[in-house]
Amino acid sequence: MDPQILKGTGVALYTNPLAGETNTDYGSFRATILNKHGFKAASNEISGWPGYARTALHALPDLASHLGIAALYYKDESTRFGLKSFKALGGAYAVFRLIQNTVASQHDGYLPSPQEILSGKYADIISKMTVTCATDGNHGRSVAWGAQLFGCRCVIYIHATVSEGRRAAIAFYGAEVIRVQGNYDDSVHHAATQAALNGWTVVSDTTYEGYRDIPIDVMHGYGVMSQEIVEQLQTSPPTHVLVQAGVGALAASVCATFWLEWGVTRPTFIIIEPERADCFFRSGQVGHPVIVTGDLDTVMAGLACGEVSPVAWDILKTGINCYATIADNHALEAMRVFAKPTGNDPKIVSGETGSTGLGLLLAAQGNTALWKALGLGPDSRVLLIGSEGDTDPTIYKEVVGMTAQEVLA
Repeated sequence: MDPQILKGTGVALYTNPLAGETNTDYGSFRATILNKHGFKAASNEISGWPGYARTALHALPDLASHLGIAALYYKDESTRFGLKSFKALGGAYAVFRLIQNTVASQHDGYLPSPQEILSGKYADIISKMTVTCATDGNHGRSVAWGAQLFGCRCVIYIHATVSEGRRAAIAFYGAEVIRVQGNYDDSVHHAATQAALNGWTVVSDTTYEGYRDIPIDVMHGYGVMSQEIVEQLQTSPPTHVLVQAGVGALAASVCATFWLEWGVTRPTFIIIEPERADCFFRSGQVGHPVIVTGDLDTVMAGLACGEVSPVAWDILKTGINCYATIADNHALEAMRVFAKPTGNDPKIVSGETGSTGLGLLLAAQGNTALWKALGLGPDSRVLLIGSEGDTDPTIYKEVVGMTAQEVLA
C-alpha cells in the first residue's frame, strides 16, 4: 500500500518522496545535461529563424476565480511557427544543429549560420542527409518542417493509432511518412533500426543507450518557450507549474529553465499523464524508470508514451513535486472550457494534449484531499503549458463542436 497515492474520479496523485531537493540550487550534475549555455544558444539561433515570434501568455482571471486560486496563466503554443505546437522549437532545432555540425565536419570546424544554410551554400552536403524519427504527431511535424526548411530528406514513422489528420500534417512538409504496427515505443525502436540499416540520423526527443546529444539539443530548443515565460511573468512568477509528461523532454526542459532562473524559490512542479500511459507515475513510485506496455491508447495522443527518457529522468526524479494522471474525459472537458469561457477570459484553441493542465485542475476541484496534495489555495498562481492547438482539426471539431476558426471568430 502506498499512502502517498490519492485518487478521485478519473484522477490520481502521487507525492514525490524524492523531492527533498526542491529547496536547493540546480546543481552541477543537472548542468551537464541542460544548462544556461545550451538554452541561450538555442534562443539565439531560433529567434533568428523566419517566422519567429513570441507566443502569447494568456491570463485567465475569471477561470482562476472559479477555481479558487489567485491567478491562472496559459502559455499558448498553438501559433508556434505555424505548426500549432511547441514541438516546432525542438525537432527543427535539432535538425539545424545536426546539419550545422555535419557541415563543420567537412569545413574545418566552421559552424554555418542559419542564413548561410538557408541560402543553399551547403546544399551539396545537406541534400545527401536523411533524418528520421518516430512520432505520434507533433515531433514528427517539427522534424519534417526543419528538414524541408534547411534542405535535407526526411522519413517519419508513425504507429498504428496515429490519426490520418496527423499523418497528413507531417506529409505536408515533404516527409515520407510510414505507418508501422504497435504502439509509440514500438515505432521508436523501428525508426532506430531503419536508421542504422540505411545510414540515416535519428532526431528523437528521447534518449537511449549511446544516443544522447540530439535529444539534449531538442530539449534546449524547447527552452525557448520557457525563457519567454520567464520574461512574460518576470514581475509575478508562478507558484505552481503543470506540465505534460510524455517521455519527459518538455517537462525536463521547463523544470530546468525555471530551476536555473529561480533557484530555491522555483515553483512547485507537477507533471500530468494519461491514466493509460503513466510511465512517470509508475517510475516515481519505485524511484527508477519503468516501462509501461500495451496499446497506450488515449485521446491525449502526444502523451501516449510508455518509456521514460533517461536524461529527462535525471532532471525530473527530484524536480517533480507531484505526479498526476487523468482520464481522457477530463482533457476533453478542458478543451471545451477553453473554447467557451465564461466572463471576459479569452477564447483559447487547445488540443487534447494542450488541455491536460486544466483537465487536472477540473478533476481535482472540489476534492479537498487532492487540492491539498497539489498545494493549491487562494494565493496560488498557476501556470499551464498549452503545448498544442488543433493539431488534428477533425478531432478538435468533434470534441468542441466548432472549428478553431469558429472558436476564435
